Amino acid sequence: MSHVILAAGGTGGHLFPAEATAAALLEKNHQVSLITDQRGGKFSSLNIPVHRIAAATLKQGWWQRLRAIASMGLGLWQARLLLQRLKPDVVIGYGGYPSVPTVYAAHTLGIPIILHEQNAVLGRANRALLDKAKLLATSFPHVAGVANSKVPMVLTGNPVRPAFRTLRSTPYPELKDNENIYLLVMGGSLAAQIFAHVIPEALRLLPNEFRPRLRVTMNCRPQDMDMAQSAFAAAGIDAECVTFITDVPERMARAHILITRAGASTIAELTALGRPAILVPYPFSHADEQLANAEALAEAGGAWIMKQSSLTAEALSVRLSTLLSHPGMLQKTAEAAKNWGSAEAAERLAACVDQVQQGAQADGPNPQNKAA
Repeated sequence: MSHVILAAGGTGGHLFPAEATAAALLEKNHQVSLITDQRGGKFSSLNIPVHRIAAATLKQGWWQRLRAIASMGLGLWQARLLLQRLKPDVVIGYGGYPSVPTVYAAHTLGIPIILHEQNAVLGRANRALLDKAKLLATSFPHVAGVANSKVPMVLTGNPVRPAFRTLRSTPYPELKDNENIYLLVMGGSLAAQIFAHVIPEALRLLPNEFRPRLRVTMNCRPQDMDMAQSAFAAAGIDAECVTFITDVPERMARAHILITRAGASTIAELTALGRPAILVPYPFSHADEQLANAEALAEAGGAWIMKQSSLTAEALSVRLSTLLSHPGMLQKTAEAAKNWGSAEAAERLAACVDQVQQGAQADGPNPQNKAA
């Protein structure tokens, strides 16, 4: 039985794939532990050992940068001590700054490393650590930023939680006249301020044949909650606003259409189930990775893109009205999304552990492995 360390943290976008991988590894009788940061610990729901270390992202300003460097140095020391005590066979890093201390510590100890990239653009953490890895697992067929890498790559997809795998066989719900229309709005784990401002007004502008039938679920920032609820009520829209949607798989399976950001986990989840979505990529990310994610799915016919710069209530209302008037278009897009996606990514990534271990065994004992 192998011991696999998962290095992930920060937000659900990194933790959810790690949790899905953990479930697949546990099914194969591997021992699994998670090393994360203080924020990441709250997302973990699996019954596996969770170890928290210091980590911080580099921010503007010399004092903030100095503190971040000190925090990462402390995290590296903590991670190295943990790895020496836990003696893992493989470490999987999921990108994001909280993974850096653990992955780099694994490198210094000679422990085989797998990196998983969730987005269509290689992230800064994975880019910095890529030459330390035995294997890069990708979620998209084409990933920007890896052209000159000599590290072997394998397309696994982005692991989704077990509930999405269970619900993958749920057919797309037929949109029938005079029946409820289920709309799911997700602005990512931190919610999206612009959605709270634009979407209630966009739905108010819909024709009467659609508006009374809407059943909306939307996640909101706490400071936007009252405003959004009041706007929905004034528009006569049946809407539930929450800060965090705890039953995303079930609500997504029921949805006729989604309006969402284009984070990697969201893309993986809606394509695992096969649900059509209007994607509004977050425009302020470092490498515009959400736009790249959205474009990959849209090119496959599995979604539509509306950039935030052109997201107005009027434009969104017109788009929604057109789509709701053509249920066949929604069905076709749902099928394309499902054909593009996969629910087996966690199992594929778990298989990579066996592949890397077999390669390490074929190479013989690693004299650099100081954790063994």
